[in-house]
Amino acid sequence: MLCPDIRALRYDLDAAERLAEAEGLALAIGVVIVHAAVLPVRQMQPNTLFGSGQVENIAIWCEQHEAELVIVDGALTPIQQRNLEDRLKRKVIDRTGLILEIFGERAATAEGRLQVELAHLDYQQSRLVRSWTHLERQRGGFGFLGGPGETQIEADRRMIRQRMGRLRRDLEQVKKTRALHRDRRGRAPWPVVALVGYTNAGKSTLFNRLTGAAVMAEDLLFATLDPTMRAISLPGVEKAILSDTVGFISDLPTQLVAAFRATLEEVTAADVICHVRDMANPSHAAQRKQVLEVLADLGVVDSETGTSAIPILEVWNKCDLLDADSLEELREASEGQGAVIVSAATGEGVDGLEAELARLLTGGAREVSFILPVSDGRRIAWLHAHGDVLAEDEAGDSEQGPMRRVTVRLNPKELGQFASLS
Repeated sequence: MLCPDIRALRYDLDAAERLAEAEGLALAIGVVIVHAAVLPVRQMQPNTLFGSGQVENIAIWCEQHEAELVIVDGALTPIQQRNLEDRLKRKVIDRTGLILEIFGERAATAEGRLQVELAHLDYQQSRLVRSWTHLERQRGGFGFLGGPGETQIEADRRMIRQRMGRLRRDLEQVKKTRALHRDRRGRAPWPVVALVGYTNAGKSTLFNRLTGAAVMAEDLLFATLDPTMRAISLPGVEKAILSDTVGFISDLPTQLVAAFRATLEEVTAADVICHVRDMANPSHAAQRKQVLEVLADLGVVDSETGTSAIPILEVWNKCDLLDADSLEELREASEGQGAVIVSAATGEGVDGLEAELARLLTGGAREVSFILPVSDGRRIAWLHAHGDVLAEDEAGDSEQGPMRRVTVRLNPKELGQFASLS
């Protein structure tokens, strides 16, 4: 495991933290790490990234530890990857390739597999520059006047492009289906709460705690890949939908951001976003920055002002892993920032989280009165089912017959839904 520390680049995490995160990624798919090192790079070499002396040292480490795979926690160009493999005589993958391997192993649904395959092909099509001899063979053209034909590498690229086209069409259908589901949920009275956060921040554990579900929740990076939704009840809120999303990470490959946009767009339709943070991690501030950058890319957060049209509640998780002094400091800081301190593992603070979510979901509610015909049982029943009815009395007669005045407390979303009822 190699972590290049390139002088010309600025990192949110220091080299040791980036190396630890890369080791966590490797362990997530069962890779046994026999040696890990941070390599300072003063000037990037276009052919191998590392200097010639460093490449020789890497080769020695591989021999000493009998390593079969070399993982570089950074971006390698196809040429750099090929040259390193030639010199080290071992398989070499970069950070993007490693994350793609994890996603490929974890994708459980048809949609997840489509997204991962598209991202993998997008990554792979630029890597067809190997020195494999079969890629240099040519296929003859048609007829005796046919030209030299296309090389195998061109044929492979064409097949990849065709497959990617089919995957994009399938994902576009997935996107439309998700939009229909969101529209259907939008017409329903139930608000949506989305859990977002850095990978391994405890989102799935919190999801299980709030819903009683059994979503995979382990101390692994990207333990959860496919989004999950469950119904929950909150104080004063009969029913809400809780959505667990894929975790974010620093330097998330652009191929994955593009492929998983349909999944991540679920966040944009939420009524409240819960940003789950691992406060026991020394890099929690840098992780917060990475999450906000992804939310800005989705258009949820304004990249210049940092504000959001959707309320974002910070949930400071894993308080059970902090000592007494650190926990006290955290409590003082949370009061000024409106954050909620919880332990998803033990359940501590979850009641306070539920109360705060209920407050956010009902905070915009206002009292309104409707005069409706007694015969309009459908809309009167809707108000009783979805709003907090404060009073109901007779309101005289009209051409439509006897009328009733219903005074009810509704939030803006419910008010819009009632207005759309015919």
